[in-house]
Amino acid sequence: MEQYELELLAKFGDKDEELKKLWDEHLMYEKQLEKFENKSFLTPQEESEIKSIKKQKLHGKTRMNELLEKYKSREG
Repeated sequence: MEQYELELLAKFGDKDEELKKLWDEHLMYEKQLEKFENKSFLTPQEESEIKSIKKQKLHGKTRMNELLEKYKSREG
C-alpha cells in the first residue's frame, strides 16, 4: 500500500468499522501467509489453504480500496 493510503487508513479507520475490519483481516492474512512462506515443503492441503487465503485477502483489499477511493475524493 502507498503511504497516502496508509495515512487514510489511520485517519478514517477509527470512524469506519468496515474499513477497520478489512484492514485487520488484511494483516491477519499476511501473518498466515508468512507462516507458509517459512516452510520448505507444502502439502497439497496447505497449498489449497494458501490459495483460499489469497482469494480472501484480494477480495478484502478490493473492498478496502473502494472505501479508500471514497475518502480520497473527500480529501480532494
